[in-house]
Amino acid sequence: MMRLFSKLISFILHPLFIPTYGTVFYFMVTPKYSPLEMQGGNILPIFILTVIIPLASLLILKQLGMMRSPLLQSAEERIYPLLIFLALILMVLLNIIPNHYTAELYYYFMGMALATASCLFLALLGKVVSLHMVGIGSLLMFMVNLSIHFEKNIVVAISLCTLACGLLASARLFLKLHGRAALLTGWLIGLISQLILVQFWM
Repeated sequence: MMRLFSKLISFILHPLFIPTYGTVFYFMVTPKYSPLEMQGGNILPIFILTVIIPLASLLILKQLGMMRSPLLQSAEERIYPLLIFLALILMVLLNIIPNHYTAELYYYFMGMALATASCLFLALLGKVVSLHMVGIGSLLMFMVNLSIHFEKNIVVAISLCTLACGLLASARLFLKLHGRAALLTGWLIGLISQLILVQFWM
C-alpha cells in the first residue's frame, strides 16, 4: 500500500508537471485581468512543450539506447534529458511568454531554467540530485513569492505545497530512489533558483 502511495505521489508531483502547475496557479491567484484567450495561450503551449515533448523525447532516447530507465537514476543518463528540457524551457521563455507577457511567469520559468542548468552541471560532474524535489521546491517558492507580491492570503495553498514537499521526500526515500542529501540538495536548488530572481519582478 505504501509503495503504491509513494508511486502515486511521485507521479502527481513529477517535475515535468511543475511548469504547468505553476502557470495554472498563477492564473488562479493573479488580480490582473487575464482573459481566457491569454490563459489558454500560455497553459496549452507550456503543457505541450514541458510535458508532451519531453515524454516523447524520453521514449526516443530509450529506443536509441541512450538511457536504461525512465527513472534516470545515473548522472550519465540525465545529461541528454536535461539538455532537452532546458532547451524547451528556453523556448517557452523566448516564444510563448512574450506573446502574452507576464513578468511573474517569465521569471518563474527563468528560475526553472536556472535550476535545470544547475542539475545539468551537477550531472556532468557525476552528481545526482532529486529532480522531483527541485520541481516541488521551485513551485513552493513561487507560491510564497506570489503571496507576497500580490499581498494575497494563500496560506492554505502554501501549506498544502509544504505538506506535498514532505510527502514527496518520504515517497522517494521509501522507494529507495534517493538519499537524504540528494533530496535536500534538489529542494534547495528549486527554492534558491526562484528566490534569487525575485528581485527582478517583485
